[in-house]
Amino acid sequence: MTPTTPARRALVAILAAVALTSTVAVVPAVAAPAAAVGERAPYGDAARLGYQKSVAVRVLKGVFEDGDTAVVDRYVRQDYIQHNPLAADGAETLKGLAFVVHQQFPEAAYDVKRVVSQGDLVLVHSNVVLTPGSRGSAVFDIFRFQGGRIAEHWDVAQDVPASSANGNDMFSTVSRPRTGEPGPAWLTSSNEKLVTRAFDRLMVRKDLSAIDEYWGPEYHQHNPDVPDGVEGVKAGLGGYFQQFPALAVSRKRVIAEGDLVAVHSHYGNAPGARGQAVLDLFRVRNGKIVEHWDAIQDVPETSANDNTMF
Repeated sequence: MTPTTPARRALVAILAAVALTSTVAVVPAVAAPAAAVGERAPYGDAARLGYQKSVAVRVLKGVFEDGDTAVVDRYVRQDYIQHNPLAADGAETLKGLAFVVHQQFPEAAYDVKRVVSQGDLVLVHSNVVLTPGSRGSAVFDIFRFQGGRIAEHWDVAQDVPASSANGNDMFSTVSRPRTGEPGPAWLTSSNEKLVTRAFDRLMVRKDLSAIDEYWGPEYHQHNPDVPDGVEGVKAGLGGYFQQFPALAVSRKRVIAEGDLVAVHSHYGNAPGARGQAVLDLFRVRNGKIVEHWDAIQDVPETSANDNTMF
């Protein structure tokens, strides 16, 4: 969705100001701690994934809640690649954002709901509230790590609406067990394959019969525009496919851990349209998809970087 709330409009203005301002001039210089030089993730796959998740959360909270530029020096590469269309490449832009956001929104909260890591990628699902008392935005951040530091970033953000067609908010866990933590690691591979097959059949090939095969009868929906349950997703997607018969969905990346599988995609409702960046997050139990969260953001006409949103 396009940024329409006052908080989102303010953030757009901040990012524009950062892009037009020399961050070296406005951001206090902070030397990277000596321990950060040549820093690498710990050995072992589980330890490495845990390290990446911890760093991703630490950077997001440091930048948006604390205005901490040192956390950028320590954990973000100087040649940081940015896919958010409002921000330019480089760690200096991120440091400028930390400085200005903390000045204008000192009570901003980056409320992390769930974190998923696979390979060199980390997905963070959060409710970002710049002004206390506002509903804020549902935000999915994706980070790619290289040599123990963040090297690249994608995101998808959507304003949280005042009401929902399904009675669920955009963040809670309804299916059991009611936890935001990913399930056991041994489930990752099979669940990744299941969701990829289900997504390609349903969204890429627009085959609604995939719902009967891959979705569980207790399916819980967090997209605020779609009713709850299997029948809700059938009706919602059926109407969507009819409205946009030329819909083209291009799956860009899949990130899975345990029972959580995220799919980052480019949706184009019509030929030649810029389309939308979409992040779908699915929860799988006993071989069936039982819960879904997402965020949808229009691809803008212009960007502060040359990397596209994908």
